Amino acid sequence: MLLTKVEEKALSGQYGTPTMLAHKILLSIGEATDASKLVPVKWAHLSGANFNTIGDAGLDFLKSISNETKFSIFTTINPMGYDRNKPEFVSDEFRIKQKDITDAYEQMGVVPSYSCTPYEIFDMPPKNTMVSFAESNAAVISNSIFGLLTNKESALSALASAITGKAPYSELRVEEFRHPKERIMMADCDLSNELEYGMLGYFAGKEVKGSSVAIDGTRHLDLINAKSLSASIGTSGYCGMFTNQSPEGQVETITYDKAERVKVFDELSTAEDGDIIALGSPQLGLDELNKVALSVDNKKFTKPCMIFCARSIYEKARMTQISQKIEKAGAKIICDACTCLTPLITRDCYDGVITNSVKASYYLNKSNKIPVCLMDIKKILKNYVS
Repeated sequence: MLLTKVEEKALSGQYGTPTMLAHKILLSIGEATDASKLVPVKWAHLSGANFNTIGDAGLDFLKSISNETKFSIFTTINPMGYDRNKPEFVSDEFRIKQKDITDAYEQMGVVPSYSCTPYEIFDMPPKNTMVSFAESNAAVISNSIFGLLTNKESALSALASAITGKAPYSELRVEEFRHPKERIMMADCDLSNELEYGMLGYFAGKEVKGSSVAIDGTRHLDLINAKSLSASIGTSGYCGMFTNQSPEGQVETITYDKAERVKVFDELSTAEDGDIIALGSPQLGLDELNKVALSVDNKKFTKPCMIFCARSIYEKARMTQISQKIEKAGAKIICDACTCLTPLITRDCYDGVITNSVKASYYLNKSNKIPVCLMDIKKILKNYVS
């Protein structure tokens, strides 16, 4: 890799240990991905905010660097493990360690968004802006819908970008890699709701070998379905971008049909029912909250329900009485966290979870060991609200 004199000095430790470590991380990634150089990025979005995700080792690392460095670019962050305004829902030990993590990030200058959907909270930069996004759904949707340039970053690589303002010039930051060599064609498949797009995305993520893919049937996506598709692509594989445009030249064609859809559903939907409803992976936006509110107005959930959203979205929902309608129906709205890997949803507390999220289903099954009943949100609200 071609390094500038400033980057070489940073690697030698002249600008401090955190900056040296950050450059070493980016150099290693760049060499592994055949990057020619490091390039400036305008925005970093970090993962690794949840104690259940990074554990004591990650916390110790954050503490070790937080007194010595500040983020050099606009930096936002993923959900933590719980709602700071509702600490009674978690143990004192978890709350203390979670606070230490958020304190470390905020000391380094992070914008305390605690959301996996930064594109619903902040103004998006112009197309072709280079960014560094660790949250997989945010990376995929930013590449595919908003035209930004980011790889699917890890917690460490996005953190390194936040410190240095740089990222390797490789993979989806390079134009040629954004042109897919694989195409998914639909064969008699229904794409009528967010769950169907989620299962399509999960299939695509597992089957696609490259970093981008062309997918038929995605030309007129609304944001809700785009979120579901992006999150599931990011969950099941390496791919970091989809396009609805026909690829040029000879490409490999992969068929998605009813049989493949059944395979995905059978893998992820492992229960006939559940004893709690969980919505929000990715976190729900204002439009989704409004749809829920319209369905539950003057009604009640017949099962416990947790709905996860960003705090800034929740505050907007309060201004228009959306959140009040949902809470009056019996749901708990949880800010700053999401369904995945939260200590609020464990096998000790629940025998099964009802959700419309393919991403949540994957993590609940694999990590939390909780069976999942998958159904689209319209069906959930029809079956469990009266």
